Amino acid sequence: MTGVTGEGTALVVVDVQNDFCASPAALARFPGDPAVLEAAVAGTVRAVAEARARNVEVIFVRFTGDPAHQGPAWRRRDHALGKRPKCLEGSWGAEFHAVAPAPGERVFTKRARFDAFLGDGFEAHLTARGTGHLVLAGLYADVCVDTTARTAFQKGFHVTVLTDCTTSLHLPYDAALRFMRVVYGARTTTAADPAAWTAPAPAYRSEEEPCLRPSG
Repeated sequence: MTGVTGEGTALVVVDVQNDFCASPAALARFPGDPAVLEAAVAGTVRAVAEARARNVEVIFVRFTGDPAHQGPAWRRRDHALGKRPKCLEGSWGAEFHAVAPAPGERVFTKRARFDAFLGDGFEAHLTARGTGHLVLAGLYADVCVDTTARTAFQKGFHVTVLTDCTTSLHLPYDAALRFMRVVYGARTTTAADPAAWTAPAPAYRSEEEPCLRPSG
């Protein structure tokens, strides 16, 4: 654990790219109503505008799935399931969809990785900025958003997941959100909630509070 001490907030936009939310293959792969996916993208667009209006830093995270970046387990999985690589570097599928970084906003790339913390420079940037609270939007709640939230929690970051700015691909959405609340202590709310944009108040254990010891 790195010992996060910053109180700053950053909005992290995860993988809002054509191959995940706009290509024919993406729409065919999504198990629910495509309107749900479109609503998550539209919510993310609103969240970016809200963050900018509040002078909250916006960070974009993108995925590239080129075979050259894939490890042997990844390649074996894709072969077994008949998966084709997504978001190839330089392709239309890898481009951002509906929202894009403004001048000066940082972009971090995950090369065949789910977790934003495995993108070169991501954690170092947060540390340098004094960021201790990550607001997560984008795709998908049960894959890359969850994986990033998991590492963030373990490294000491507060996590907020914007429920109107993401959705699930494999698992029931409510179950994915509940899991993050229970296991990571994530706050789940909408981008319209003013509390979403500030770090939760710290919880301190009083030095005078007695330690509970097993009886007997």
